[in-house]
Amino acid sequence: MKNSRLIPSDKIIERLQYENPWWITREIPMLYKEMSKRLYFDLFYPFVQETEIRRAVVLMGPRRVGKTVMMFHTVEQLLEDGIHAQRIFFVGIDNPIYVQLSLQDILDLCKESLQLEDLKGCYVFFDEIQYLKDWERHLKVLVDLYPETKFIVSGSAAAALRWHSTESGAGRFTDFMLPPLTFQEFIHLKDKNHLIYKGQIQYGGKEIPYCLPVNIDELNDEFLEYLNFGGYPEVVLSEKIQKDMGRYIKNDIVDKVLLRDLPGLYGIKDVQELNRFFTYLAYNTGNEFSYEAMSKESGIQKDTLKKYLEYLESAFLIKVIHKVDITAKRLRRITSFKVYLTNPSLRTALFSPIKGTDDEMGNMVETAILSQWMHRDHLDLTYARWKDGEVDLVLVDDKKFKPIWGVEIKWSNRYFEKPQELSSLIQFCKTNGFTSSLVTSIDKQGTKKTGELSFTFLPASVYAYNIGENTLRMKSTLY
Repeated sequence: MKNSRLIPSDKIIERLQYENPWWITREIPMLYKEMSKRLYFDLFYPFVQETEIRRAVVLMGPRRVGKTVMMFHTVEQLLEDGIHAQRIFFVGIDNPIYVQLSLQDILDLCKESLQLEDLKGCYVFFDEIQYLKDWERHLKVLVDLYPETKFIVSGSAAAALRWHSTESGAGRFTDFMLPPLTFQEFIHLKDKNHLIYKGQIQYGGKEIPYCLPVNIDELNDEFLEYLNFGGYPEVVLSEKIQKDMGRYIKNDIVDKVLLRDLPGLYGIKDVQELNRFFTYLAYNTGNEFSYEAMSKESGIQKDTLKKYLEYLESAFLIKVIHKVDITAKRLRRITSFKVYLTNPSLRTALFSPIKGTDDEMGNMVETAILSQWMHRDHLDLTYARWKDGEVDLVLVDDKKFKPIWGVEIKWSNRYFEKPQELSSLIQFCKTNGFTSSLVTSIDKQGTKKTGELSFTFLPASVYAYNIGENTLRMKSTLY
């Protein structure tokens, strides 16, 4: 074994035995056993079962969304499905004990530890794969070398994972994105499904199946909780962490990504500048920015700003949304754009929890709704702005370059009483030949007419829940 002189092989084998208790007990650790499965588990597991196709599964996502937990739940399911306990290996690549080893070295030690002849029918889990330099090259070699072994890897440093898995692993890797919790998953994890019933709403002259609240005040209480604490499974299930969100999220997610992952990947010299820039974006989530104003306010050069935005977006911390005009045409020069946190509870972690009456509530609701849409693949989401109007969210048909719909996100009941005041949305609908559109409210629901137009009003919490629910259903039929 090369490099094994640095740390004796028997010490590494001890670590492997510790990480794989099921080799003896045939059970995953109780800590993971007691945790609820994410709703995304049922979408992920079939990729692991797919052994006839020679592909590794790459589980991607931000820190703390439950990737490691999902891997342990996968191990548990494999054991339940009759896979032999000593044919399942789990290795946390971020542990310093493996620092001098290649993936092949680790596999050899697993075989030695269990005195296995071969790796046929084995399932190999590498957690936090990004800590291994050139991981994609190593993994591709293993996929080719062991056609009868299933490799499942996870990683948080999304930029490296996404670029590398598409370029180097072409035809060898299947990417699976695990996003922060949707509002629907939040309700599910908290065992509050009784707050929702299957009903219908009127939209565009049709009855559409929709999940509706049994009691909108109770659902809104949960929605506020979601805005403040809802992106991460561990936070949702722990009041202790909620009381100290700043330390938990900031130290464990923001600091590790900003001060370690991104500088390590991109050679960023001024990590404090990046940190300050992210804090500035987080405070202003949902606002429109321009490079000019941003550079002036932050004191950072425009070229550096563009790079920082790219890095933060690739690390799943922010989402940049581009602007179109009233007919959904893209502007040739990108001068302004909106920036959203990928989940609203990041803002709470950096600053403080918000109340339903706070001024920032509008932007936080917009951030939450946008974060539900982020779970969809290949959606061209934009916002429309022209000389005298704006529509918050516009979906563009990327083939015809025409708007499919526009939604106005409000945390207010005012427009339910006065729909005629939605002048921008009215103008947008008339220009694009739409007869109906959707507007969110605090707790008002129903259809209102203004002239030829029909507006469907839905509480923002209900709209957020349904985006998540529909996405999961669509993905289920897709997979």
